[in-house]
Amino acid sequence: MSEVSASAELRERVDTVFGRIADATRAVGREPDEITTIVVTKFHPVSLVRELHALGVRDVGENRHQEAQAKARDTADLDGLRWHFVGQLQSKKARQARAYVHAVHSLDRASVVDALSAETGDALRGFVQVNLTDDPARGGVAPDDLEVLVERVLATPGLRLRGVMAVAPLDEEPRRAFARLRDLSERVRRLDPAADRISAGMSHDFADAIAEGATHLRIGTAITGNRPDAG
Repeated sequence: MSEVSASAELRERVDTVFGRIADATRAVGREPDEITTIVVTKFHPVSLVRELHALGVRDVGENRHQEAQAKARDTADLDGLRWHFVGQLQSKKARQARAYVHAVHSLDRASVVDALSAETGDALRGFVQVNLTDDPARGGVAPDDLEVLVERVLATPGLRLRGVMAVAPLDEEPRRAFARLRDLSERVRRLDPAADRISAGMSHDFADAIAEGATHLRIGTAITGNRPDAG
């Protein structure tokens, strides 16, 4: 497949998905400019990030530090590109991540929050990830412990709490799961009214997330196509 045809296919996917997002947003009485769409590029080459940028995409995401760090370095020349970390972040890698990310969507435990502390420099945007399942092995803080972690974020220098993040459980209707996340967001806003963002919704369920107030979507395969072999 030539580079030209690949770019044409990518343009079509970008236009299609962003059009569907706009339709879903207007269908619930919201405006498309309320939504930040993060294109998740994990396992894809850095050349895809450059193509996305050429098509107007400015928010991209990764879930592994090593890959994210390398891609951020190799795209440092792209104006306005913002990197979002959307996977579980190891505490020992957190300070390195601060150097290149615009926002971390997976603040899920005190050790990560503490590791992201910084007395100088710009504040790092952060979302507290909530576990919407009964499985403690899944990423995210338990709802019962949400306020404790939020308070820790609010007390940590160098962090700016933006809101909450979650992934809908596989065994639950997404709209119901996102409604629960919306309720959890309201609990966070009682502690910090400015932390009103909701990071939720992926390729298969973003319309349900939008209907329940999502402000940040994490879209992968619907835009990037099938992932290459991760190796």
